[in-house]
Amino acid sequence: MINSCTLRIEIQPMKTLFTLTFLCALVFSASAQVKTYEQDVKSVDAIINALYDVISGEPGAPRDWDRFRYLFKSDAKLIPSRKDDKGNFDLRTMTPEEYVQFFSSRISTGFFERELSRKEDAFGTVVHVFSTYETKEKKDGPVTNRGINSIQLFKDKDRYYIVNIFWCAESLGFPLPDKYLK
Repeated sequence: MINSCTLRIEIQPMKTLFTLTFLCALVFSASAQVKTYEQDVKSVDAIINALYDVISGEPGAPRDWDRFRYLFKSDAKLIPSRKDDKGNFDLRTMTPEEYVQFFSSRISTGFFERELSRKEDAFGTVVHVFSTYETKEKKDGPVTNRGINSIQLFKDKDRYYIVNIFWCAESLGFPLPDKYLK
């Protein structure tokens, strides 16, 4: 009997130690993840770089959609210009969550988007970024499209939020002017 009591006493602290170690690892992992995302929104450069980085990747490679969502204000919109079958221009308005579903269901090839140039204006809490981009299906492959993202940011104390991204691609029939490629 004494041995079984002793064994229980010895197991209980090990179980508690294991539980505490596991909980500490979870907290550390969660705080490391948030800390990483927090660095993505500390400056205009950081949030724009994170935006392009998070959607880019090889075919079938998972995107960090939690990181993507972290960049946006809760009521943000993503608004691509598009052309219907009759050649009429229109807009599609999506929430970040709808964009995640749209992107996940339509992009089966690799997708790499990078910024080519930027024009930026700011006043108070408002930042407007005109970001010229190019897309590729392979990281070192040919350019498949180019365009301009009109990105509105909200500066709130220690971080930036994306409020809107409104874009137009060259594939709609508008060649990029030289002034947006410098």
